[in-house]
Amino acid sequence: MEVIDAIILGIVQGLTEFLPVSSSGHLELGKSILGDNSLPKESLLFTVVLHFATALSTIVIFRKDILEIIKGILKFEWNEDLQFLSKIVISMIPAVIVGLFFEEQLEALFNGNILLVGIMLIITAILLFLADRAKDTNKSVTFSNAFVIGISQAIAMLPGISRSGATISTSVLLGNDKTKAARFSFLMVVPLIFGKIAKDILGGEITYDSANFTTLSIGFIAAFVAGLFACKWMIALVKQSKLTYFSIYCIIVGLIAIIWSFAS
Repeated sequence: MEVIDAIILGIVQGLTEFLPVSSSGHLELGKSILGDNSLPKESLLFTVVLHFATALSTIVIFRKDILEIIKGILKFEWNEDLQFLSKIVISMIPAVIVGLFFEEQLEALFNGNILLVGIMLIITAILLFLADRAKDTNKSVTFSNAFVIGISQAIAMLPGISRSGATISTSVLLGNDKTKAARFSFLMVVPLIFGKIAKDILGGEITYDSANFTTLSIGFIAAFVAGLFACKWMIALVKQSKLTYFSIYCIIVGLIAIIWSFAS
């Protein structure tokens, strides 16, 4: 993989991890357009590095929130912080089940299936369109909401379904405050990302070649910086009800992906 490709894919991952346009779908499209011929394990390593970068950018943006949650947990009381963490754990259950029992079937879909990416992007567009028209509230995510949002996160493991778009839209459609919905969406994925990285490393799925250090490092930096920008931007966009713009974008890219799948 060339350095310029690493920069492009890093920026794509950093932006699309937070913006509701599907990072997995765009990475698949990017690899297809750029002609990425990496071996599966080499490609997996690059993907893991990019996801680690965006997870780290999430931690940086929400560092104050995370510290407050940790302080609250250490009080060993059933307070708001411990309840929030419990909701995060509940939201993880559907994705963990899918990851453990349907991993092979899921990975099979990440093999240049551009037609599927296109269809899922259009579904994402519909969710964003509906969420943008939801009424503003002050409601916080409940325990039952957390599980339903978790189901959306599990479905978003399909290439082309935006994780942030699906989880935020689901939360907003359940009647939750838009800013709180975005905060919950971004924080709920961090444990899953680190869990997946640990699983891949411990499972021996990743191979490392020192010759790839430069491209991996550049990709990491590009994804991290883009992630910092996109995370802050997305919070503001959700609050201002401007997701319709991304709905239109997803429809356009989805149609392009469908056309590309038949033309290539």
